[in-house]
Amino acid sequence: MGIILKPDQEAWLKSRVAKGDFASIDEAAQQLIDERIAEYEFDEDDMAWAKPFVDEAEAAIARGEVVTLEEHKAHMAALLATLKS
Repeated sequence: MGIILKPDQEAWLKSRVAKGDFASIDEAAQQLIDERIAEYEFDEDDMAWAKPFVDEAEAAIARGEVVTLEEHKAHMAALLATLKS
């Protein structure tokens, strides 16, 4: 199968090959396509296992069991300070 690249795509691939990121344009194209396919496969994975965790988190939020980002950062800073001393 042949693929026609846009000039900017070809230039980008050639620059990456020149930098040594890939051995060839063919290798670069294959790796980038493989990575994109893997992303699609992940998107299509059954995420049913996560539903109980999401439900639990939403219930905790409804109960008001939350901390602000500022509170979290302060807690982490205090914890880090105790670890450094």
